Amino acid sequence: MRAQRMIVHAAADKAQVLSDVRGIIAEQLGTDLDKVAADSKFVDLGADSLDTVEIMMALEEKFDIQLDEEGAEKISTVQEAADLIAAQIDK
Repeated sequence: MRAQRMIVHAAADKAQVLSDVRGIIAEQLGTDLDKVAADSKFVDLGADSLDTVEIMMALEEKFDIQLDEEGAEKISTVQEAADLIAAQIDK
C-alpha cells in the first residue's frame, strides 16, 4: 500500500510540475495557457533562442534548481522541460 501511495504522489508531483511549467511558459511568451500543451514545441509557440533562455531562467527560479546548459539545450517541448525539472527535483 505504501508503494502505491508513493507512485500516486510522484505522479501528482509530475502533474503539478507540468502545470507550473505550462504557466511559466505562457507568461514568458505572453500567450494563453490553453495554447501551451505538453507536446507544444517552444518554436511553435513563437519562442526564439532568447525566449528559451528566459524560460529556463524562470523555471530555475520557480523550482529553485540549476539546469545544466547541456540538458537545457536539448529541451524542445513543454513536456521535456517538465521531465527535466522533475528529474532535478527528485535528485
